[in-house]
Amino acid sequence: MASYHLSVKTVKRSAGRSATAAAAYRSGSVIVCHRDGRVHDYSAKGGVAETFIVVPEDSPVWAQDRAALWNAAEARETRRNSVTAREWELALPVEISDADRSAIARDFAQALVDRYGVAADVAIHAPHREGDQRNHHAHVLTTTRALGAGGLGAKTRILDAAQTGGAEIEEMRALWGAMQNRALERAGVSERVDHRSLEAQRAVALEQGDALSAEELDRAPEVKLGPAANAIERREMRAAEAEGRAYAPVTERGAKVHAARQARALFAEMRERVEIARDAYGIAREQGEGRVAAGLAALRAAVGKDGVGRELGEGDSADDLRDRLATILGKDGETRQARSGQRINERLADLLGKERHARERPDMGEERDKERTRSIGLERDEGFEL
Repeated sequence: MASYHLSVKTVKRSAGRSATAAAAYRSGSVIVCHRDGRVHDYSAKGGVAETFIVVPEDSPVWAQDRAALWNAAEARETRRNSVTAREWELALPVEISDADRSAIARDFAQALVDRYGVAADVAIHAPHREGDQRNHHAHVLTTTRALGAGGLGAKTRILDAAQTGGAEIEEMRALWGAMQNRALERAGVSERVDHRSLEAQRAVALEQGDALSAEELDRAPEVKLGPAANAIERREMRAAEAEGRAYAPVTERGAKVHAARQARALFAEMRERVEIARDAYGIAREQGEGRVAAGLAALRAAVGKDGVGRELGEGDSADDLRDRLATILGKDGETRQARSGQRINERLADLLGKERHARERPDMGEERDKERTRSIGLERDEGFEL
């Protein structure tokens, strides 16, 4: 599933960081820092798929040299607490090719250069060999000063000021989302990303009456594991695989990430089943079937031969998610305890047995359906609409 991530950080001297070290690490190269004499050697670092520098058209030739560029950025700042670089961290879509990932990373870097007049140093990283193989990402390190024919000049205050910085970053977040979606569309992928917060997306879903999407978005953003927790969880995954047991997170952050991913998978599964059911119901009605017969056909199409109850996870967290889904898809009068114990295919039967329109004119097939409804106990909610 396509996912969105863009974060912006600063490289600050007050935090003990330097632009030369940051550039060397992200590019997997060697840079000698002229300011303090330190050699930053990350040439043994793996996972760096591609690096390149994007600069304004009138920039000096030396700006294409990574060591020269970032030593100039360090030399231009004289204060002990100076910000010497800004980092834009981007998640790249796994659904597109390496060439397309490179192209959109370059396009975003070019957009930063055009908008702010800065230099942009791009490092594209492949997924860690022991980590999530979907984790293609890029680090775009930009100067904090505009770059012209005479070198580094004025600070990019529009990104630093409290009144304008947030709005500027939000503009770039929207642009990055649009770039990804265009690339996904070109690749023939139906998935799309959304740069807006979960809260904003949920508000729109509620306005549109999309209760399932609103419920899916009613969650906290996924936390970032960080290097230490990531390493611990990777070791546990390897141990679980070697011992032939199910992986269980061992860190608090790992548990939160795992639960969030399970929740998304559960809602994606339910959404797919509902879409299948909706299509099957429509086809059956077009072929002259009554509401209940069409509902049962849709139910069979949605759950398949074996049903889906066992596929959606076990334990308290899965039960909580099923309860929330039942609030949307189940009958209004059911208690929480009853919903928790009900299989998902049974709730789909409730969903699909409900009436399409309250005032639709009955026919002879529907009269027979009424008799069947009374005999098999399917309840009808005339407010529901497939």
